[in-house]
Amino acid sequence: MSRPLEGITILDLTWVLSGPYAAMVLCDLGAGVIKVERPPWGDIARTTGPYSNGWSGYFFSVNRGKRSIAIDLRGEEGRGLFLRLAEKADVVMENFTPGTMERLGLGYEALAARNPRLIFARTSGFGQTGPYRERPALDIIVQAMGGIMSITGEPGGRPVRPGASMGDISAGLFTAIGILAALHERERSGTGQEIDISMLDCQVSVLENAIMRYFVTGAPPEPLGTRHPSATPFQAFPTADGYLVVALSFGEENQWQLLCGALGLPGLIDDERFATSPRRTARHAELEPILEAAFRARTTAEWLDELGPMGIPCGPINTIPRLVDDPQVRERQMIQEVTHARAGTIPIANTPFRMSRSEAGIKGPPPDFGADTAAVLGELLGLTGADVAELEARGVVATSGGPDIGAITG
Repeated sequence: MSRPLEGITILDLTWVLSGPYAAMVLCDLGAGVIKVERPPWGDIARTTGPYSNGWSGYFFSVNRGKRSIAIDLRGEEGRGLFLRLAEKADVVMENFTPGTMERLGLGYEALAARNPRLIFARTSGFGQTGPYRERPALDIIVQAMGGIMSITGEPGGRPVRPGASMGDISAGLFTAIGILAALHERERSGTGQEIDISMLDCQVSVLENAIMRYFVTGAPPEPLGTRHPSATPFQAFPTADGYLVVALSFGEENQWQLLCGALGLPGLIDDERFATSPRRTARHAELEPILEAAFRARTTAEWLDELGPMGIPCGPINTIPRLVDDPQVRERQMIQEVTHARAGTIPIANTPFRMSRSEAGIKGPPPDFGADTAAVLGELLGLTGADVAELEARGVVATSGGPDIGAITG
């Protein structure tokens, strides 16, 4: 089967996480992603732990299947080389501080003048406009400013950062979606466009429920632990040996009746205080101790065996080791081993895309720094090996090298 984005060429200037994650999604869908790195170090993520045989597992996980070329864009010759490459590309991606590409002479206007069909996707902390545009932004900064940390954690506790980099990952996903939309629109107009994705904007977008509740009720949302603000029971309960998540569907009151019977609490079924989800939510403080005491009587596995066949939505809180060994995850091939010549074989998360006529998935290991410089410049610009060697001798490009991570980590 062919991949849906085969034939699409992407020049990927992004680094660390949000941009590389977006480019990885498109790479898994078949795009030819050429990671453009700066000599002599490349993406700083190459020096980020943990390490496998001196190779960054962090870099490994979000740059699989890409190619790497190294060009020094600070010099006129390197910029000219990149402009020539942009003429051959469908997409250019970058996630620098706004203004960086313009200072290099590689802003959207300069690139579009060479290639009107080019899509120029920009991911940054706060976007290309606004009073914060030049501020640096890492994931936790955006999660804090974006409000998600104010509603995460236990009631009355300290602010908590979600365990995944939601600021970076959500921005990466929105960037990939924006690029796909622009590629589709280009089929009609014949012209590319600039995409401006702000990590803070993405946080606002994914908090739609919390923002809506604030404007409707006038009350600022607060941390609820694992609870849902408008459905009950919809949370994690302690069992005899761990935790179980139960989440009754909205409007399915027969599930409440079935749950009460399974818990040995038939008296709650006709209790008017808890007759509907809104009433249970309003009286949560009264209800939770009753339910907790009942759930503690049996193990998580026993509850799953009891409640699952009833159609009551429930599940265990898996640790990462349990998750990667879960039979559903294994059946869907969501963990895939990828082998790199130096890093060795590392199991990593696969793409979730499943299509009936097209293929999607990991195309291969991440690239060594500058490993594809000569090949890409030959394929796209017709440069010979001697041409590339001359450029490398002048410091314009690199075909190998990068940080000795083993030495850095000791």
